[in-house]
Formats: sequence, C-alpha cells, structure tokens
Amino acid sequence: MELLVAGLVLWSFVHLTPAVAPAFKAKWMAALGEKGYKLTFALLILLGLALIILGWRSTAPSFLYQIPAAARHPVLLLVLLAFILFGASNYPTRIKNIIRHPQLTGVLVWAVAHLLLNGDSRSVVLFGWMGAWALLEIIFINRREGEWIKQPAPAWSREFRGLAISLVVFVVVILIHPYIAGVPIS
Repeated sequence: MELLVAGLVLWSFVHLTPAVAPAFKAKWMAALGEKGYKLTFALLILLGLALIILGWRSTAPSFLYQIPAAARHPVLLLVLLAFILFGASNYPTRIKNIIRHPQLTGVLVWAVAHLLLNGDSRSVVLFGWMGAWALLEIIFINRREGEWIKQPAPAWSREFRGLAISLVVFVVVILIHPYIAGVPIS
C-alpha cells in the first residue's frame, strides 16, 4: 500500500502545484525553462503512475463492502459518462458550457463509479484519493482562473464526432481493462 500512496502523493503534488503554488511553479520553470518544466512535470507524473500501478498490484486487497450485483451494470453507465466528459475536454463542445472542467469532472465521476463498483481497501484508497484530488483541483483552478468565460457552441457534426471517439475509447478500455488493471469487468 505504501507504493500506491507514494504514487498518489506524487501525482497530486505535481498536478496541484500550478494551481496551489504558482510561485513554486514559476521557480521550477525559471530553473529549467518551459521545455524542462514540461519534461520534468511529465516524467514525475509517469513516475507517479508507475508507483500507483506497482502499489496497486503489490497490495493484497481486503474486502470492505459490496454493492448489489444488479447495480453493477447501471454503475458502468457512470464510467461511460466519465469517458464522455474526459473526451469533451479535448475539443470544443456544448458540455464545456455546462461543466467548466469536464476532464476533472470526468475523473471525479470515474472515481465515484469505481468506489461503488469496488469495495476493497486498495480501491477505496486509489479511487477515493483520485476523486478528492479532482475535486480539489477544480476548486483551486476556479479560484486561480476567476470568472468562467463560455465559448460558442461548435457544429453538431464536431459534437457527434467527439462523442463517437469517446465511445470507441470506452470500448477499447473495457476490452483491455483486465490487462492494464489486472481486474476483469464483470
């Protein structure tokens, strides 16, 4: 569990730095330049992910709770919604006029769905932490950025293309989930 928590701490620290500690980010960028900052940011995130994966796989889960079997498939719809929100952050969409931070909201929805679906100790730590991180990130970014300026809605064709891409990614992730997470989707 220590590796899992270490990875989550590193992930959170690096991601929260720009919103919570802009002066530290500025020093980091001044010391390494913009490219160096982006490179070290990415490398630290990858290290955090590696620690999370190694920690997940090396932690023996202990059972805490279980939702009724009939609720499992409806909860998967939350995961689909998370993928749609996550995808919407990458292109102009009407969703961005309703939800200010669709990517972080998608992470939060994904975390809640996984907390409902997985009642073991390592899942509670991982998905509870990621959900809390996404919520804090939204709060801190809103505080830093101030007023929300909405963009004009895109053409419907662009909207549907983005939705189709999100659905394809969702299906692919479901198919490879047992290999990347070590847990089948049932």
